[in-house]
Amino acid sequence: MKPQPQRRRVAPWADALFAGLSQGAAWLTLALMVGIIGSLIIGATPALKAFGLGFLTSAEWDPVQEKFGGLVMIYGTLVTSVIALVIAVPVSFGIAIFLTELSPSWLKRPLGIAIELLAAVPSIVYGMWGLLVFGPILATFVQQPLQSLLGGVPVLGALVSGAPVGIGILSAGIILAIMIIPFIASVMRDVFEVTPPMLKESAYGLGATTWEVVSRIVLPYTKTGVIGGIMLGLGRALGETMAVTFVIGNMTQLKSLSVFEAAASITSTLANEFAEAGEGLHQASLLYLGLVLFLITFVVLSISKLLLLRLKKGEGTRS
Repeated sequence: MKPQPQRRRVAPWADALFAGLSQGAAWLTLALMVGIIGSLIIGATPALKAFGLGFLTSAEWDPVQEKFGGLVMIYGTLVTSVIALVIAVPVSFGIAIFLTELSPSWLKRPLGIAIELLAAVPSIVYGMWGLLVFGPILATFVQQPLQSLLGGVPVLGALVSGAPVGIGILSAGIILAIMIIPFIASVMRDVFEVTPPMLKESAYGLGATTWEVVSRIVLPYTKTGVIGGIMLGLGRALGETMAVTFVIGNMTQLKSLSVFEAAASITSTLANEFAEAGEGLHQASLLYLGLVLFLITFVVLSISKLLLLRLKKGEGTRS
C-alpha cells in the first residue's frame, strides 16, 4: 500500500498572524462604531445643551430664529418605515413561498435573479420614478377617490386629507417597501431552502397542504432567519436617504396626521440642509438628528436580537 503523503504543517507564525488580523478587524469595527458615536455626540453638544430631551418632543424647526425640534423628522422616519414593513413583509413572504414551494423549475432561477437585481437599482432611480411616475398615479387613482369617498367621515377623512399631488408619507412608505422587498424576499427564500426536504416530504406524505407545510414546518424551522431578514429590511428603510427625499415632500412642519401629508424624515432633512447649515445650533441640531437615528437603529437591532435569543431559548425549552 502506497503511503499517504504527509500534509505540510503551516508555520506557527502564520497561524498567529491570521488570528491577530482577524481579531484586529473585529476591534477595528468596534472602534469605528465608537468613533462615529463620539463624533455625533461632540458635534451635537451645543444642541444637547440648548434643547435637551425637549428636542425629541418639539415640532418647531426654524433655522432663522434658531429654534429646532426633531419630532416631525422622527415621526416621518418611523411612520414611513412602518408603512414599508406592513407592505413589504407579506409581499416578500409570498415571493419566497412561491419560489421555494410553488414555482416551476424553469421559472425559479430567472425570477429569483430578477428579484435580486432589483436590490442593485440605485435609490435615486427609485426616487425619480416615485416623483415623476408613481406620485401622479397615486394622486389620481388613490388619493382623489379616497378623499371623495371618505371626505365627510370625521376620522378617516382626516387621514386622507391634503393636496392631491401624490407626494407625502404614504408615497415615501410605498417606495421604501418596493426598495426593501428584494432584500427581505432574498433572505426568506434562502432560509426557506435550508429546511430539510425530508421534513417537508414527510408532511406532504401525511396529507398536509402547502400552507400547512409552510406554517407548521418551514416557518418554525426558519423563524430566526425570517426575523433577521425583516430586520435587515427595516434597517434599510430607516437609513434610506435619496429616494425618501424625492417623494416625502420635505416639509419640516406637520400640519395633520394624514398619510398623504408632506413631511420630512431624518435622512431627508440631513440631505437637504447639512451642506448649507452654518456652524452653531443649526449644524448641531442636524447632528443631533443623526444621533437620534443612530439610537433608533441601535434600539431596533437590540430588540430584534433579544427576540431571537428568546426564540432560541423557547426552542430549547420545548425540546
